[in-house]
Amino acid sequence: MKSKQVYLSMLVAGMAMGTAWAIRGQFGHEQGAAWAGGIGALGVLLVSKRIDWYNKVLSVVLAGALGWGIGGVMSYGVVVGYGRGTDFGNVYYGLCMLFVIGGLYGFLGGGLFGLAISSSAKRMVKWSNIIVEMVVGGLLVYFFFIEQFGWLMTPPRSEMWAACLGMALALTWYLVRNKQHAAMRVAIFAGLGGGFGFAFGNFLQVLGGVLEIKFNLWNVMEYSLGFFGGVGMTYGTLTSHWEVSEDKHKKTSQWFPVMMLVLVIPLIVWQQSFEVKRIAETYLNLSPADWTLPVIWTAFALVLLFSALWFNKYYFRQSGIVNYGYKDLFTFFAGHLGLYIVFSFLITGAFISMYRIEQYLYVINLVVILFLTGKTHPEFTGKEIDGSRWAKGMLALLVFIAILSFILVNTHGELAGSHNRFE
Repeated sequence: MKSKQVYLSMLVAGMAMGTAWAIRGQFGHEQGAAWAGGIGALGVLLVSKRIDWYNKVLSVVLAGALGWGIGGVMSYGVVVGYGRGTDFGNVYYGLCMLFVIGGLYGFLGGGLFGLAISSSAKRMVKWSNIIVEMVVGGLLVYFFFIEQFGWLMTPPRSEMWAACLGMALALTWYLVRNKQHAAMRVAIFAGLGGGFGFAFGNFLQVLGGVLEIKFNLWNVMEYSLGFFGGVGMTYGTLTSHWEVSEDKHKKTSQWFPVMMLVLVIPLIVWQQSFEVKRIAETYLNLSPADWTLPVIWTAFALVLLFSALWFNKYYFRQSGIVNYGYKDLFTFFAGHLGLYIVFSFLITGAFISMYRIEQYLYVINLVVILFLTGKTHPEFTGKEIDGSRWAKGMLALLVFIAILSFILVNTHGELAGSHNRFE
């Protein structure tokens, strides 16, 4: 594999996920994470240029979206505050727990993404089994860890990280017993990337605050999680062995992923985020005009408009057997990320005020990504799963996080928003 092509592909897909995850900071929760996760999955598929994957792109993107979206149930507001502490123990704990939270985001998103790629007529993934096993795993681990043992990560906030851990363990067991090695590699590297990105992002956020950098440092942390999560998911994909898929996909199998990706998820984001009170308060300080209803209904109209366009292109205009190509992926990626950026401009009021400078960087990111995607031509290499090497890598990451923690506690005194887990 040509190393330059690997790095370029990882950079482009990382930027795609990073941009989407930074935007997700305006919307939050499962629906915002799902939209961002879908864009990240699209980015990986776009740089991979596997022709045999094009016709199942919608189901693969939906799997990635739902996988990354699951992690949206986790709370991390207090955990971020641990990283603002003044003693090594609390700071190291905070960064390590952010590593766990980010790792669960990536593992679930990367694992389901990889499974969807692997699924074929010869080796059909039993999605109903996976759903049941993950739900049961989540309930069991949450019950024992939280209710029985009282192993709390972030009191008094929600401890849904334990449910996500249970789902990740159930997914791991499914991957192992069904010998889904490629999906396992994607899950692990996406998890490592997401975990490192979240911990490193918190480091950048705190350090940026100490240096009094005038920027949205929460956005920096969010971008870091998405960028490194996307990098890890891309690396896991490009270094795994995937069987050539020769399946034909019927048009009737596309309506559900199209509906979920372009209508249901965006509509939930709109319903949960574009509230009258929130929009009115945001625009009250930006303009004397009342933008509340125009902004709310413009966002709603855009959801319906783009849904109609995508349904027409990816469903109604298809024959009995779908035939998607690279241009179809490119168009969907540009439009889907573009709409997410527009949503961010609308909810922040950035189209009438430059008080949120990071919003314009999203547009620059999109232009750079679209320019670079055509230059990616990676080769795939099937590497073996090396447990000992991964264990050494994990140890190195924990040491590196310890170094980051040591740096933080020696750069500042008491900070606003800091929390202590251990007195």
